Amino acid sequence: MDQGHKKGLDIAPADGKLGILLVGLGAVSTTLIAGVEAIKRGIAEPIGSLTQMGTIRLGKRTDDRVPAIKDLVPLTPLDDVIFGAWDIFPDNAFEAAMKAGVLERALIDQVSEPLASVEPMPAVFEQNFVKRLHGTNIKSGSSKMDLAEQLMADIARFKDEKGCSRLVMVWAASTEIFLEEAEVHLSLDAFERGLYDSDPRIAPSMIYAYAAVRSGVPFANGAPNLTLDIPAITELAERERVPICGKDFKTGQTLMKTILAPGLKARMLGLEGWYSTNILGNRDGEVLDDPENFRTKEESKLSVLEHILQPDVYPELYKDFAHVVRINYYPPRGDNKEGWDNIDTFGWLGYKMQIKIDFLCRDSILAAPLALDLALFMDLAKRAGMKGIQEWLSFYFKAPQTAPGLYPEHDLFIQLMKLKNTLRYICGEELITHLGLEYYD
Repeated sequence: MDQGHKKGLDIAPADGKLGILLVGLGAVSTTLIAGVEAIKRGIAEPIGSLTQMGTIRLGKRTDDRVPAIKDLVPLTPLDDVIFGAWDIFPDNAFEAAMKAGVLERALIDQVSEPLASVEPMPAVFEQNFVKRLHGTNIKSGSSKMDLAEQLMADIARFKDEKGCSRLVMVWAASTEIFLEEAEVHLSLDAFERGLYDSDPRIAPSMIYAYAAVRSGVPFANGAPNLTLDIPAITELAERERVPICGKDFKTGQTLMKTILAPGLKARMLGLEGWYSTNILGNRDGEVLDDPENFRTKEESKLSVLEHILQPDVYPELYKDFAHVVRINYYPPRGDNKEGWDNIDTFGWLGYKMQIKIDFLCRDSILAAPLALDLALFMDLAKRAGMKGIQEWLSFYFKAPQTAPGLYPEHDLFIQLMKLKNTLRYICGEELITHLGLEYYD
């Protein structure tokens, strides 16, 4: 461990196995599992993963101290990671990976044994929340509290049977229909009554979150669902001293927005409009073809530019800019999503310009390393005694969760600075402001 660690947080060691429990065993989860198993065997590199490939500067630039992040903080080694999952379909991870069509057969075959060993537990599912999917591997219960208790039993059994020391949970399942916060979500007491009463405003993702936090398991929400960001769950996370974070993995088009929009703002260039369209043909695209599910996704995608550009602060540049987002289900494209953006900008003296982006990306290839990083960082947070909302992990999300009344930070570069400064803080290292005046005194 690097110098100054004793001044930081008291971090429990990453001893034993870490179980990563995935909600959903589709394209993202199988790409994650296959990737980790391939990396363990030395047949692939962990490209896209900050925990595996990222470095962090410590002290002054002249100190030349730039360790790997995984050498600075005690992260769980990939050899100690084991996977479990729930899914509405009974296919094991090998079968699901073949159907997802993300990875080449040659790679899947090299990790077929560990993939086939991941068999999904029956899922909590309610047709109303994802109308386009019809699963058969589904739990039944007398109430939503009964379903939550079944999930808690699954968690305890998995930990025991697999010999795990610690667990984390990541939502990598489909986007649920749009929900607005209701009375049942406003306190833990109201929420638990709602579970016993099977309140229709309690979504399956909320049941998973409740079961995880009650079990002391950190939970990261990779979809735009109203899941963790309700007072009932944040209250529970504080009470149980469990880290939570979300929401919606920042992968393709929104990643581009959080890279480019800060650049426009930094140079005080104006924006008249930003038109975004996506075509994708995987299960995610099929689910988002339903207007109610698309609205959930749209809310998280639309909020990014407003927060980065601050039109109230810079009305001459950004007031009333048009922002349109479209997602179209196009089966031939599969998991290879295309995100196309037309950006109408203006500069000196109001002269107009355009930027066009055509990002031919692979959704699950971008999402898998995010899910891995979140699992490892959330485990670190739990071992460091951190609890509740982990805003320092905003770097990974389209709609980062924050404390009530606090606007989210969407600028990717500020998010990365926040993440790295949090790691420095955890280890008792000096925070870096990038002021740099000391070099010229």
